[in-house]
Amino acid sequence: MSEKPLPAPKRDPRYRRPTEQSEARLLEIRREAERTGRVSAAGARVPGAPFPVASPEHGYYGVPMLKQPQWTWEIPIYFFVGGAAGSAAVVGTVANWTDADARLARDARYVAAAGAALSSALLISDLGRHGRFLNMLRVFKPQSPISVGSWTLAVFGAASGAAALAQLVSDMLGIRSVRVLGNVAEVFSCAFGLPFSNYTGVLIGATVIPVWNHNVGTLPLHFGMSGLNSCVSILELMGHENKALNVIGLGASALETWEGYHLEFTRDPRVNEPLKRGVSGWITRVGGVLSGPVPLLLRTAAAFAGNRRGQQLRRWAAISSVTGSMLTRWGWFRAGFASAKDWRLPLELKQQPRQMSEMQSREEFPRVKASGE
Repeated sequence: MSEKPLPAPKRDPRYRRPTEQSEARLLEIRREAERTGRVSAAGARVPGAPFPVASPEHGYYGVPMLKQPQWTWEIPIYFFVGGAAGSAAVVGTVANWTDADARLARDARYVAAAGAALSSALLISDLGRHGRFLNMLRVFKPQSPISVGSWTLAVFGAASGAAALAQLVSDMLGIRSVRVLGNVAEVFSCAFGLPFSNYTGVLIGATVIPVWNHNVGTLPLHFGMSGLNSCVSILELMGHENKALNVIGLGASALETWEGYHLEFTRDPRVNEPLKRGVSGWITRVGGVLSGPVPLLLRTAAAFAGNRRGQQLRRWAAISSVTGSMLTRWGWFRAGFASAKDWRLPLELKQQPRQMSEMQSREEFPRVKASGE
């Protein structure tokens, strides 16, 4: 087809005049849009146009590309309380069905029920109106962590409340049928308490905020172990000197230490910068030390110490774990706000796959050319 330009008045030399070929291409694009409802061709940026091109160097007018979370102070407390309550339901069920410790099973039921009630209050307070929480239960979307979490909280709260009420009535009146109903409710409380203790890690990891999204593979385990650690510590502070609790707390602290090491040394430092710098970094690091290495060392020492000295060490380990678990939730919460304000990071992450594909194509081109020869 001829490249002879169409007759047109004189234009600014900076602009290319349309040709028969370009006009034919434009007509083809229009027909494609009419036929498919979309255009796959790349657009052109007119010189001098007022449309900015976002780049990691200059950003998009220096404005953050992501909105900060709309959550308020209730959410990190909700994460902490929910993790401890869900883990308490699991611990209490195991203690009850193995006849290991009836008093431990009873107190774990009460902790789970109290945590479920407080979690509901905190979530409703953050939403602003209780009607909004009820609206979240109108449908069930398996692909939505918020929908799954709302239903999990609803069922877990009902089951743990029923188990605690049955425990109270059974202790006061000794009715066997009530005890049976309590055991049945406890099974549902355990089944829904296990995902409730760590679903918040999936919830924040499913967002586009880089520091949360890039750690989604380990956040559920991290939050789950933190919740288990705080649950064990709360039960120990209630007066339970069970060796099994110390072993569970030892394992949870070890996994928390392992996660803290990987966050500090092995993962993308640019993405995890809010976990290491600023207020959120200090909170996260202090929380990680108090919920990982400190209770790990104290519980290990308690295993080799005498009875009285071991009890003191376990109590200090419990205090450290509860404090560290709460600070960990606050640290991740604030890190999300700091990560959303970084306007360069989303553009840098967007460029990385493109650069990788370009490098791969350059590496493969000589091989393709050689095979063609």
